[in-house]
Amino acid sequence: SAKLFAQDAVLISEGNFERGVIKASNFNFVVIMNDEQKIKEFSAKDVQSYMWNGVTYISKPVVIKKKIEFRFFKLIESGVVNLYVFGDNEFSELLTQQLVKVRPTIGFGVGSGGVGGGIGGGVNFSGKRISEAQTYNAPRKKVAYFIEKPGTGPMQEVNLANTNAVKTILLQKLANDEELAESIKATDGFDEKNLVAYVKAYNTGRN
Repeated sequence: SAKLFAQDAVLISEGNFERGVIKASNFNFVVIMNDEQKIKEFSAKDVQSYMWNGVTYISKPVVIKKKIEFRFFKLIESGVVNLYVFGDNEFSELLTQQLVKVRPTIGFGVGSGGVGGGIGGGVNFSGKRISEAQTYNAPRKKVAYFIEKPGTGPMQEVNLANTNAVKTILLQKLANDEELAESIKATDGFDEKNLVAYVKAYNTGRN
């Protein structure tokens, strides 16, 4: 019978990837069952990205307690300017469902700690203890957005609660578009919807 290939994939490096079905993930690690039905686990620091149900999660460096670590960020708009979200509840709910589905291969305990102060615990993968850096995170109360224009420095957090700060960042990143700049300046407040719309409009005009 014809072999059916899954759509999920983990990109380890250019031209080097594992294709299969993502079984579990959080902001620190991803577990995939490849096309040979073998379970493989990857840390965010060891891969470039992964695709799950058509959505891409990129491994990016962040500073945590004065140390550079890697976390997965959900890519919500890409092009000349990239927009990411970290800690979205939809993602957390999905991974919770996936973890339940693959028990007892993967189990997790509830404890304190984890990225952003979420619920964390020891994660066991096929009887192996995963390091504390690879702990399961419950849905975060704070959803953080980050914007990046490759070649202009590291990505920056976009604090939607600070309208003036958002305007400053967008005017810097979405430069050389007078019509878009006027619209940004006239905006009274920002949410995910209009933030994505501005980045998408800027990228579309430069394709």
